[in-house]
Amino acid sequence: MAKERTLSIVKPDATRRNLTEKINARFTARGLKIVAQKRLQLSRAEAEKFYAVHRERPFFSGLVTFMISGPVVVQVLEGENAIALNREIMGATDPAKAAPGTIRKDFAESIEANSVHGSDSAETAKREIAFFFPDI
Repeated sequence: MAKERTLSIVKPDATRRNLTEKINARFTARGLKIVAQKRLQLSRAEAEKFYAVHRERPFFSGLVTFMISGPVVVQVLEGENAIALNREIMGATDPAKAAPGTIRKDFAESIEANSVHGSDSAETAKREIAFFFPDI
């Protein structure tokens, strides 16, 4: 197994409900280490740049508006197969389809307000980590 890093974002719906510690406890309980973390408020320009890959999709505008609606916690998780493990812990994007015990099944309010974001590949993780943490 390979030690990897991945980006995790605790989204505005979760920070609004003070769920950051509960969410992070799930990551650390499964062996992921938080090696960098910061709480911030994304500007519209930052959110549009971060989610630019989705610019042509119908949900882009709503996603950007949601992601700037409150503070987020961006963090780098590290561990064995961190990308796949993080995605397993998060659960399916649609909380109605997420497995019991996953973050999205337990905490998400909707498919958009699904509490967490995680990188979907090694290439994406590298780009997303550099977006928020250029020095690590």
